Amino acid sequence: MGKLTKNQKAVATKVDVAKLYTLEEASSLVKEITTTKFDASVDVAVKLGVDPKKADQMVRGVVSLPHGTGKDVKVLALVTPDKAKEAEEAGADYVGLDDYLEKIKNGWTDVDVIVTMPAVMGKLGPLGRVLGPRGLMPNPKSGTVTMEVGKAVSEVKAGKIDFKVDKYGNIHASVGKASFEPNKIKENVAELVGTLNKLKPNSSKGAYLKGISLSSTMSKGIAIDPKSVN
Repeated sequence: MGKLTKNQKAVATKVDVAKLYTLEEASSLVKEITTTKFDASVDVAVKLGVDPKKADQMVRGVVSLPHGTGKDVKVLALVTPDKAKEAEEAGADYVGLDDYLEKIKNGWTDVDVIVTMPAVMGKLGPLGRVLGPRGLMPNPKSGTVTMEVGKAVSEVKAGKIDFKVDKYGNIHASVGKASFEPNKIKENVAELVGTLNKLKPNSSKGAYLKGISLSSTMSKGIAIDPKSVN
């Protein structure tokens, strides 16, 4: 293992791994321990008291972060010609259909979100092996398969994200940038956790929010007391 740099040593002393911080404390601390030269992403990991193997405990949903993610989200709108102008005016980076389907078939996936229409989903099915592993397959539950294409594109651009519990019971999401004011990080995390609470399965027993951790790119995680998030 390589030696820690001077910055890394200084950062290591700022986080008490045995302590549960309040969300307010963590939102400030995550900025202090970020030493990257670029504007690092701030991410949250939430451990849920669910069994993802059970269909009735699969937690999935969408949330509109009040301050966005800070990322320039690249959106591809796979739409018929009559919806192209609507998608373009809403800010979609790429708009089209057959040409982009062919590009995806050949391995192109240089986008963050794909928005499409119900009538197009049949053409996307065969591309599941390309889009699925990258989390790019549009889904009605996340609002990315809709006739309101313009609205969907606008919401994604403004900071609407979708999330899904992984096989270990964790939710991972980007909730901002290190350049954000602490209060904006705090409010984005609170919005996500509030949404997760609303989605608590009736069959989930015991503690639901079992752990929350906040980190930035290449930083260590800061454990948050779930009771401090409201």
